[in-house]
Amino acid sequence: MGATWIVGDIHGCAEELDALAEQVDFAGGDRLLSVGDLWHRGPDPAGVMDVMRERGIRFILGNHERRVLQRFRLAPELADGSDRPPLQDTFGILEPEDLAGDGGRALNAPPERFGEMLAFLQGHDGYFLEHTMIEGAGPTRDGRAWCMVHAGIWPGQPPAQSEPEQLCALRRLPLRGEPYWYEVYTGPNLILFGHTPSRIARLSHSQGRLVAAGLDTGCAYGGALTAYSPELDAWLSVPCRKAGGYCRP
Repeated sequence: MGATWIVGDIHGCAEELDALAEQVDFAGGDRLLSVGDLWHRGPDPAGVMDVMRERGIRFILGNHERRVLQRFRLAPELADGSDRPPLQDTFGILEPEDLAGDGGRALNAPPERFGEMLAFLQGHDGYFLEHTMIEGAGPTRDGRAWCMVHAGIWPGQPPAQSEPEQLCALRRLPLRGEPYWYEVYTGPNLILFGHTPSRIARLSHSQGRLVAAGLDTGCAYGGALTAYSPELDAWLSVPCRKAGGYCRP
């Protein structure tokens, strides 16, 4: 059946994504999925789209994609994306600011590809994916269910009952000390996420089991592009090709 690999925030790092994909055994039935934040910050957003198309890489929405789609009233309001608006494949003249991500960062891509890129974003898989929603995917190596989100979940609240804003943007909880959500989360299911960069993967354990893994290892900032397979409990990583990274955090 092959293994499932979940890659952290790509942020326009097309060369690194292509190199990482070379390590995935697609011929053996492996599949590669993204937690979102595909384009903004790095050097080649359009190249990321090209690699994803070539390799059949599925993705859920990150906060940057959500902001772009909201601008065109194309963002779903339900966590599973089942209420997505009808597909739109033609647009007027688009400016870089029209495809700006969260925080207003303009898209660094050839203008003639803006419409194509906006149409591509509409092929998302909502704001989360549980392993039972992914054809061929199995449970974790120790037999547990797992789920991928972009940013996080409120501990105790299933992803399907969460607000898209939480799934796309949650970092810290409004509790004493403002802990990161994964510092409070105790499982039992494994949550794979991105959004909060770190030079090493953010790992949280409970009762001796991995219950949360943050996969954004800051490739665009000079770190690496990282993927994890929950079925194999294995890691893949490709360092940033540019010393010092492509942008500042």
